[in-house]
Amino acid sequence: MKPIDFKIEKKLEGSLGRAGTLQTPHGVIQTPSFVAVGTKATLKAITPEQMKDIGVQVVLANTYHLFLQPGDEIVRDAGGLGKFMHWDGPTMTDSGGFQVFSLGAAYGKDISKVVSVTDPSLMIAERSSVDDGMPRLATIGNDGVSFRSHINGDLHYITPEKSIEIQHNIGADIIFAFDECTSPAEDLRYQEEALERTHAWAKRSLNFHHSKKNAETQALFGIVQGGRVEELRKKSAKIISEMKSDDGAEFDGFGIGGSFAKEDMSTAVKWVNDVLPEEKPRHLLGIGEPEDLFMGVENGVDLFDCVTPTRHGRNGTLYTKTGRMIIQNTEYQRDFTAIELDCECYTCKNYSRAYVAHLFRAKEMLAGVLASIHNMYFLIHLVDDMRSAIIDNTFYEFKKAFLEKYLKS
Repeated sequence: MKPIDFKIEKKLEGSLGRAGTLQTPHGVIQTPSFVAVGTKATLKAITPEQMKDIGVQVVLANTYHLFLQPGDEIVRDAGGLGKFMHWDGPTMTDSGGFQVFSLGAAYGKDISKVVSVTDPSLMIAERSSVDDGMPRLATIGNDGVSFRSHINGDLHYITPEKSIEIQHNIGADIIFAFDECTSPAEDLRYQEEALERTHAWAKRSLNFHHSKKNAETQALFGIVQGGRVEELRKKSAKIISEMKSDDGAEFDGFGIGGSFAKEDMSTAVKWVNDVLPEEKPRHLLGIGEPEDLFMGVENGVDLFDCVTPTRHGRNGTLYTKTGRMIIQNTEYQRDFTAIELDCECYTCKNYSRAYVAHLFRAKEMLAGVLASIHNMYFLIHLVDDMRSAIIDNTFYEFKKAFLEKYLKS
């Protein structure tokens, strides 16, 4: 018996989009769904009870961070991720592959998951992708990655087998194969080398996972890479989707990884999902802006995760249907209306813009809590509304109406 079961309920006419259900050992996820990021076994500033009130269906924790602190064996001995963090719903862990990127090639360059092809940091990376003299905390080899802890400088070595072992200890319902995330600025030669590593690591991850009993209770997703190159993206999707372990087991689903150029992210996602098998779930890693969520859903993505709602919330940036609101702006100091009048989140039902603005100006902890609650509610329910619109055959009208208001600001 497989650890997850995915069913498509309704397909979006004229595109790859679909609405479905993903059964996990800890509950059903209605897809498409926005996944809350609980990096260190906590959604920053939000309790599990508040998460349920917001409508969170599934939480993703970070393998790299939990390995360093408190240690994956402590999480295991506590009963696994869900019990450790007092969350009884579905859980996921990433592979640690993005930290290979952020601590290695992207270290010190301010390159994020999504960049513009005109971003200065991207152009700097293009000029120095081989050896720029920057200090790096991670070094990549064909067998694995050596890195120094950002906490205390201790040296660690992670192989595909070690990544899966850590994720087995953490105990999430869905885990990911170890991969190498590359910058969209890397040259073709390096993209090809990195892709070969990712595929080799995927096979080792698959073999190790299915040599353990954890394969009965934890689903393993393979990750597609390939940067901005159509040939590499399609090649990766084909290889990962057809890959089998030595005993014939396949990946239970797929992640679409990489650091994307904003201008061609939708193209890259479509390249991949045109190739991946329709009957298995697809997760777009690290993407969470509203316009990108619409793009992903339309192109066949079932799950998204991103830190943006809580990160923006802690910095006083709030999502609204008419664009982002910078709550510390002077205009909100005496504005006693809700952040969004028709929003049903706890923050909007109980507090005014003026009060939240006051909290930020006074540097009160509650500021980040209330802002994060609103932002999480906004994105969770935006994707829920996309799902409903697919089922009701109104997705394209919903997308047009929403983006006309949201992007005009």
